[in-house]
Amino acid sequence: MLDFYYMTYSAPCRSILMVAKALSIDLNLKQVDLDAGDHLKPEFVKLNPQHTIPTLVDGDFALWESRAILLYLVEKFAKDDILYPKDLKLRAVVNQRLFFDLGTLYQSYVYYYYPQLFEDVKKPADPDNFKRIDAAFKAFNTLLEGSTYAAGNQLTLADYALLATVSTFEVTGYDFSKYINVANWYELTKKEAAGWEENWEGCLYYKKLYLSQL
Repeated sequence: MLDFYYMTYSAPCRSILMVAKALSIDLNLKQVDLDAGDHLKPEFVKLNPQHTIPTLVDGDFALWESRAILLYLVEKFAKDDILYPKDLKLRAVVNQRLFFDLGTLYQSYVYYYYPQLFEDVKKPADPDNFKRIDAAFKAFNTLLEGSTYAAGNQLTLADYALLATVSTFEVTGYDFSKYINVANWYELTKKEAAGWEENWEGCLYYKKLYLSQL
């Protein structure tokens, strides 16, 4: 049994929940309440010195950072190479899309929305950071040219990571409908990704918990 320390409303956590469902992995779910300081308790810091979530514990092995966890799960438990192709170039594209999600698309959400939602002293919206979001979606739209899915013509790990991110943008109210490739990809992957319903429930919980502050 794998212990999974997570928050329902976290996009990176939700990507792992979806992939675990796709791989039929039974996770022992452990909710972490950041507001209550659960992540700072000695027993958790011992597992993860950075005290971040998500964190996965497999026996005596602990791993954090969501994209690293996604890769670990698929490399250990996948029965085929559909979600993470063995072909070197196809795999490299999946990796690139995962890093694009981490460093560009999801990061644009962090830059713009986190200061308004999570800092002790809330900050007003920064229009320059909003431009980061537009630029990220424009780039994603370009990456999807000629591709059914994020990294080619089959659903991969990249789609799950990006789906968790884009659904968070949707529930936050960001309108990406003008990015036609992104909008078409989103509608398709919502139907095909395992665990979409649970992901959306997490989005709605996030909306109820935090987004009323905007």
